[in-house]
Amino acid sequence: MGQVISELKSCYAFVERNFNLVKRYLGWEIVFMVYNIVNALTIGFIGVTQGRERVLYLVVGAMIWGFLSILFHEVSESVSWERWEGTIEYTFMAPVHRFTHLGGMCVYAIGYGIIRSVVLLFVVALFFNLSLQNANFAAALVILMVSSLSFIGLGLIAAVLPLMSPEKGSQATHIFQALLLLVSGVYYEISVLPRWIRPLSVVSPATYTLRAMRAALLEGRPLGQMGNTLLLLLVIGLLLIPLGLFIFNLAEIYAKKRGKLKRSG
Repeated sequence: MGQVISELKSCYAFVERNFNLVKRYLGWEIVFMVYNIVNALTIGFIGVTQGRERVLYLVVGAMIWGFLSILFHEVSESVSWERWEGTIEYTFMAPVHRFTHLGGMCVYAIGYGIIRSVVLLFVVALFFNLSLQNANFAAALVILMVSSLSFIGLGLIAAVLPLMSPEKGSQATHIFQALLLLVSGVYYEISVLPRWIRPLSVVSPATYTLRAMRAALLEGRPLGQMGNTLLLLLVIGLLLIPLGLFIFNLAEIYAKKRGKLKRSG
């Protein structure tokens, strides 16, 4: 029991450290926040001439993708942040379980993503005078939490790239994220995609997250009617997280042997 409490404290320490980094680089965080808000507003204005339902469709897509991309980005860029701060050698050589370290990163990413998504939704609702009276927010929250598992798993896998390649790994994670954006139906139905690329949307957890979130927020659909989708997202997440941890562990061993845990590329 004492060991568990110790690990939880260590996990919280990583969460606290990352929020302290947000305060340290608050200027940059404000820039990114403004960019995300303007991006969501721009996308929303595209649908103004097509009616309120289209605006809601686009805005919900922008908001949910913003949340999921924050999860993916914060987890996948964890190695790059360590290298930027000059703490990568200390963190990876510290007597802390890697599960505890990455678990703290994931908890922080979820908390930070929720805060940014709430701010984004508030601002967008003011601009477009949106009414979500029929929205099922409880169902939407459950969907977000379950789908977070999948993107955390994908982020752990992508985090291997900056670990393996200090020079180009961070840029490669953005390619990974862009592919998910392309095939997941964030701003359009996947039926408009070319036939040869549609199978990729089937394996993207973001596809199912977006469908379920739109059903909850736009139609007010209860969780009971989305049981299969939730189960699928849960299974994907429970498979991807252990897989991501396993791949990350192998990459860490390789990086330590090859001397890639250095503070600069």
